Amino acid sequence: MAEPKTGLVLGYNGIHPFSKVNITDRASVQELLKALLDPLEPFFSPDKARVKCPGATAVRFDQTASEVEGICRPLWGLACLLAGGGEYHGTEWWIQGIKSGTDPENPEYWGYPRDNDQRMVEMCPLGYALAVAPVIWQSFNEKERQNVENWLGNSINEKNMPNTNWLWFRVFANLGLKKNGGKFSQERLDRDIEHLNTFYRGGGWSNDGPEGIHQMDYYSSSFAIQFLQLLYAKLAGEDEPERAEEFKRRAQTVALDLIHYYDNEGRSIPFGRSVGYRFAMVSFWGALAYAGVELPEPLTWGMVKGVVLRHLRWWQTQPDIWSPSGTLTIGYSYPNMYMAENYNSPGSPYWACLAFICLAVPPEHPFWTSEEQLPGDAIPKVKELPQPGHIATYLGNHCMLLSSGQACSYPMKGTHAKYGSFAYSSAYAYSVPPGLFTLEQYALASQLGFSDDGGEYWKTRRKSEYAALEHRGPTPVLVSLWKPFPDVVVRTTLIPSDPATPNWHLRVHHIEAGREVMTADGAFAICNQRAVDGRYLDPYDPLKAEGTHPKIIGNYDLNTPDGWSTGREGAFAVSKGAVGIKALEDKIERAANLVNADPNSNLVESRTVIPTLQHTIKKGETVWYISAIYAKPSGEGIPKETYLDGWEHPPQIPGWLKAEMEA
Repeated sequence: MAEPKTGLVLGYNGIHPFSKVNITDRASVQELLKALLDPLEPFFSPDKARVKCPGATAVRFDQTASEVEGICRPLWGLACLLAGGGEYHGTEWWIQGIKSGTDPENPEYWGYPRDNDQRMVEMCPLGYALAVAPVIWQSFNEKERQNVENWLGNSINEKNMPNTNWLWFRVFANLGLKKNGGKFSQERLDRDIEHLNTFYRGGGWSNDGPEGIHQMDYYSSSFAIQFLQLLYAKLAGEDEPERAEEFKRRAQTVALDLIHYYDNEGRSIPFGRSVGYRFAMVSFWGALAYAGVELPEPLTWGMVKGVVLRHLRWWQTQPDIWSPSGTLTIGYSYPNMYMAENYNSPGSPYWACLAFICLAVPPEHPFWTSEEQLPGDAIPKVKELPQPGHIATYLGNHCMLLSSGQACSYPMKGTHAKYGSFAYSSAYAYSVPPGLFTLEQYALASQLGFSDDGGEYWKTRRKSEYAALEHRGPTPVLVSLWKPFPDVVVRTTLIPSDPATPNWHLRVHHIEAGREVMTADGAFAICNQRAVDGRYLDPYDPLKAEGTHPKIIGNYDLNTPDGWSTGREGAFAVSKGAVGIKALEDKIERAANLVNADPNSNLVESRTVIPTLQHTIKKGETVWYISAIYAKPSGEGIPKETYLDGWEHPPQIPGWLKAEMEA
């Protein structure tokens, strides 16, 4: 083979070819995928079995498995392109790579998987590619086919796997071989699907794991379970029509919930782990079309197409997701190891290629022939989502979720932020802690933190002893009971926005303190940069419609009076829209300030500030906090002079809440 080209180099203000594509139709999305795949060429190994994406960071599995990720994950995109009749000049790189990687005599052999091995995950895109792109299997001779059979199917079927969405990966390993007449295990395939069906909870939702775990993040939809159910329904539907129809029925039902996770700007709501897979967040919608699902009313194919294409366009506006060589980086809107999981290698982000399932959808499908639409008033502005424990709202131009009850099954890095925050927003992403000392490092956006050591270490909500969607009259609320310390009991009630005060929601905490604790209740994090020059925000200037109140102070001058206001007066910051927080309770006096969060704590904005209410509760005290959180995102047609229009008019304390407080 010819020597690889030098590759893409993105210099100062360089624009990635991905961002230059005018996304309008199927052909433009094909071009977009090719712009994503092309920069990988210089990073293929000599025999093409591995792709070593730039980054050099370690991961919890071995380096070979990391480089297997590098070659297999982009296969999601390439396979979808080929399945839809497209062509790519580098297809042969992957064909040769599969031959070399599955050959035990080749020095680049991938190695047989052990129990719970990362290689099992990468068998899923390989199995799917074999199932839908016949050119791959047809390129193998008999010996090469045996190698693939031995590596893909027969090395995984008797291994232990995590009791999670991973079981789908073995299903697709077997399915890829089955579709090509290779050696596979129908018994194992059926057993795995039957077990995966035990994760189903109703309302279209599957949990990512067995009883005792409440985890319904993007793995329940676009990253794995719903997505792979739909692919299976498409590929195995003729042989297993009942199973296929059940998977499609679940997708129809859950679609009416998932539509609430995307805003009109093209952003999805970051929630949970692995959001570094970026545009994979919309793969569910392309899979609906691919599997031939009939959309439930009021959804239309124009709406579905709009969700996907607007999302891809939004990622085109995020220039810092790339390495200087044009490959995806670990992170979200910029390279960020603080938010990364311990299983994120430099090749992991290419799970994003799931988004290109839409390219396997025929050009005559209404997904492609329909004009893009916004959901508009066709879907409710406030919706209860009982299974994931969310209340979705889209009022005041703000797409957000209130959340209670979910938790990762183990204390992964930043898990309290990824699952335990009170609110998640498409405009104001969640923040993770870059360090473990002081509020600046903990970056408690949409969280209530407690410290019993004077403010060095902080604890927030991770697991709830009780969490439920309840009602107070016609109003849905989320109630959770949790303990940051064994003798500190918190009951939190989350009250959604309503049309009268669309940019506010309420957060009510009843706290019984068995020890003295400092508290910090944070609003959303917002960009801490002046528009004119990128320097930190000044005190608020109404003529510029930008700045903060009170002023931002550093971690070294916390006693500066100008940096504090009363809780009733609150604190706000205005840059890309406005966020703020006020205390509505009248029996205690909290103080408000701007926490200048450590850099790189937020997923989208690398420099942020968090309006925060602070207080100290004495040992033996019981208090009520009523926090009103303000958020009005910027957007097309929204003058910056209006960002604070609702700030002086927070919601009234509901009568039912007053009665609960007096009881």
